[in-house]
Amino acid sequence: NFISLIMALVNVVNMVVLDNPCNFENPFQFEITFECLQELEDDLEWKVLYVGSAHDAGKDQVLDEILVGPVPVGINKFVLQADAPLPQQLPPDEILGVTVVLVTCSYKEREFVRVGYYVNNELLGHDPETPPPVYPQLDLKQVQRQILADKPRVTKFPITWDDSHVAMDTNTASQQVSNDENHNHNQQQLENDSQPMSAVEAKMAAAMDRGGSAAITSAADVSMQMD
Repeated sequence: NFISLIMALVNVVNMVVLDNPCNFENPFQFEITFECLQELEDDLEWKVLYVGSAHDAGKDQVLDEILVGPVPVGINKFVLQADAPLPQQLPPDEILGVTVVLVTCSYKEREFVRVGYYVNNELLGHDPETPPPVYPQLDLKQVQRQILADKPRVTKFPITWDDSHVAMDTNTASQQVSNDENHNHNQQQLENDSQPMSAVEAKMAAAMDRGGSAAITSAADVSMQMD
């Protein structure tokens, strides 16, 4: 099961990647299940962000932003759909290969959860012994996008919710992550502190750290979930 992100008022219970694998130009689709513990004063803002370059955060693309609300107390489920990234705004030599897509949620402009997935863009039928074409010569209809749905990275940010509710402090969040990791002790860790990170891992680490502070990050243990 998707690691529960225990917040003060909202728990993300599950996230399923739909239409995966698919063509590069197809929209992203995430079926998100979350629990609202108490009535919220405001809507939740969900965002999908595509990391265009490991070296330049200015190449990131916000694929969609939606407000969900009013949010009823209890279990809620919806499909978050976002258009594919604009290829003309991506570095031509970084369209193919592995990158990262982020799903974030904020409350009153305060981000409290960020889920990162590795994305592999592969040119089907291409001879790996020869250099692939670059955009605009690259035929995107021949590019397959696959999200590694069983390898999400989760970052949690303690926030202040409404006036009478304050999120867990960092120590409590750390304890929760520790408990989750002990429960899922057989999971494979994406990072190994004893070895240098690969370029792909560095891209994920940079994406998960962008714009955040006092964050708690863990590897979630989930089954491959695809429709």
